[in-house]
Amino acid sequence: MKNMIKTTLSAAILVALPILTFAEGRSIYGADNRLDFFESAADMQTLSDSVVSFWKSADIETLNPGGVQLKTEKFGDAMSLCPAEKFREQPIGAFCSGSLVGEDLIMTAGHCVKTAEDCANIKLVFGFAVKQAGAEAVTAMPASEVYGCSKIVKRFLGGEPGSVNPAGQKLGPDYALIQLDRKVTGHKPLDINRGNIAKGAKIFVIGHPVGLPLKVAGGASVRDAGKVGYFVADLDTFGGNSGSPVFNASTKKIEGILVRGDTDFINSPAGCTTMATYEQTGGRGEDVTKISALSAFIPALARKSANKDYVNVDSSELAPGSIPARDAGQVRFQ
Repeated sequence: MKNMIKTTLSAAILVALPILTFAEGRSIYGADNRLDFFESAADMQTLSDSVVSFWKSADIETLNPGGVQLKTEKFGDAMSLCPAEKFREQPIGAFCSGSLVGEDLIMTAGHCVKTAEDCANIKLVFGFAVKQAGAEAVTAMPASEVYGCSKIVKRFLGGEPGSVNPAGQKLGPDYALIQLDRKVTGHKPLDINRGNIAKGAKIFVIGHPVGLPLKVAGGASVRDAGKVGYFVADLDTFGGNSGSPVFNASTKKIEGILVRGDTDFINSPAGCTTMATYEQTGGRGEDVTKISALSAFIPALARKSANKDYVNVDSSELAPGSIPARDAGQVRFQ
C-alpha cells in the first residue's frame, strides 16, 4: 500500500483497524528527529504557534466557562506499541495538520477535507502541544483557540473525478485552502516561498504525526525537486502529518504541504507494533505538494513600514497578477 494518500484516523478507529492500515502512512529516515514544542528552538516555537490540528467536532467537548476539552487516547494503547517506542505515553486524537497563511485562511492537504459536509464537521485547534518539560500535553484550552471551517476556498487532489495528474506522473499535487468561521487572533500567518526549491535544500516539518501533540522534525532535505506539483524528501512524518507545512531551513518560509509517504508501522516479532525505519537515503521518501501549486490563491503578507498608511511587500511573495510590479514596494491600506 505504499505511495498512497496518508491521513491519520481518529483514535477510536485506530483501535478497531488492523495495524497494516497504516501502510499508507509515513516513517522515520535515519535518526528520529521529532521534537516536542518545548524541546524546539525559539524560532521553531514561533512558527509552531501558527500550526493547527484537525479534529472531528464530536471529539471536542465544551466546558464552562468558555473552555474546551479534546477527547484523546493514549498512543501506546491505541496502537499496541512496543514499550520503547517514542511518545507512546502521549495522547492522540487529531487526524490532520494545517497552517495559518492568511487572517482566516488555513492551508492543508486536499484529502483532509473533501466536501462541504466534511468542512461542517471539523474543528481546527491551535496549541495542542507539550509546552514544558515534564508537563502533560495541553488538551484543555480556551474556546478562542478552536475555529470552525466556514468553506473550502480552493481544493485539488489529482486522480479524483474532474482532476488529472500531470502527464507522465501517477501522482500529483494535493492541497486545500480553508476559510475559517472568523479571523484568527493571537496567531500570525506564516510566510510562503513564491519561488522554487532545489534538490538538496534543507527542510523541516511541523505538525501532528499520528494525531500526537505538535512535533517539529528537521534534519531532512529534498531528494527530488523535478516532479510536477510536488517534491520528494526524507522527512520523519506519519499519518496525521498530512497537511503539515514544510519549511525551508534557511529562510523559514513554507515550501510545501506534506501529503504522502512510506509505511509507518510494522508488527514486531514480539507481537507489538513498532515504527518503520529506513536509512536516511532509503525508502520511497515523503511527498510534499509544492507551494507553487497553490501560491496564486494565497494573499501576500503585509509588513508595516514607518508610514502607518502603507505596508512593505516583498515583490517575490506576490501572487501573480495581485498588484502591478511597479507598486510592489508599498501598498496603501484601503
